[in-house]
Amino acid sequence: MLVSPPTSENQLLERVQAIAGLSLQTLAERCGEYVPHTLKRQKGWVGQLLEIILGASASSRAAPDFELIGVELKTIPVDRQGKPFESTYVCTAPLLELTRQTWQTSWVKHKLSRVLWLPIISEPGVAIGERRVGNAILWSPSAEDTTILANDWNELTDMLCLGQLELITARHGTYLQIRPKAANSRALCWGINEQGERVPTLPRGFYLRAGFTRKILTEHFLLTPIS
Repeated sequence: MLVSPPTSENQLLERVQAIAGLSLQTLAERCGEYVPHTLKRQKGWVGQLLEIILGASASSRAAPDFELIGVELKTIPVDRQGKPFESTYVCTAPLLELTRQTWQTSWVKHKLSRVLWLPIISEPGVAIGERRVGNAILWSPSAEDTTILANDWNELTDMLCLGQLELITARHGTYLQIRPKAANSRALCWGINEQGERVPTLPRGFYLRAGFTRKILTEHFLLTPIS
């Protein structure tokens, strides 16, 4: 199944409105995809399926998923009340290159400038294929959100640049976190320790806290139950 990339935000919204309420099984059948029994080793499967359906063009390149219109796609598992189950991955933390970046030039800011949030209703115990697509929203951070995200990014990257990688915990960051991102403990990359030396460590990623994504959904949907 080959879907051309959307050329406007309105066209993208028309596409997501057309699949609202459909199951992942139905969408997978449309494009000849196999529905996995578990997502433990295929964490990105849902997002990849929706990229195919909606015509995302960036693939694994460092660009917004919908390149022509500068929009990033973020699928987010929620319960029937619209409450997110988990934090949302934003992008990889470039552990050896952060000293060359500022918040304004960071990939985190770029990724979050314009986001299509696509809730996936995923009650515990419901098979993956039976999970359904919710109503999407097209979002940009407010001035207040941007200030808090920038403060988080600056705090976290300062710690990374000072070699304090192992001191970063889930308590750091109001909206934005840094967490390990690896399939197993053997998937190592290079980081910097407090002596300024290169050391092997787990890859890290920037994540949005579930409380922040719930705030986004609350502001748009008021957490009304999804039938």
